[in-house]
Amino acid sequence: MNKPGIKQVEVQIMSQSYLLACPLDGEAALREAVSKVDAAMCRIRDAGKVKARDRIAVLAALNIAFELHHKKGLRNTFFGHTEAGSEWPDPAEPTHEAHLQRLLERLDQALAQDGRLL
Repeated sequence: MNKPGIKQVEVQIMSQSYLLACPLDGEAALREAVSKVDAAMCRIRDAGKVKARDRIAVLAALNIAFELHHKKGLRNTFFGHTEAGSEWPDPAEPTHEAHLQRLLERLDQALAQDGRLL
């Protein structure tokens, strides 16, 4: 049963169907988000190094989150806002790639312990 103001939308991510709930006026935004997730996951899959769908999803989510944070940081810099105490590295600093690499290595270690992912 649908809740008032909510509808179900069928989408495809990496050729798999998902039935998602969204607000009546949110379908366009949902489809745009699905497109971004699908593209990110397909890029990772097509690179050939990661095969498990759930690992691909986690890496895509991290990439998207990092990209959004980077854009937010650029917007805040442009408008003169800063985020005190932010745990994310400044993408303009040369250490951000090393930080991201360490994060991905920790993720690989954590996921490798789950035999279902191999």
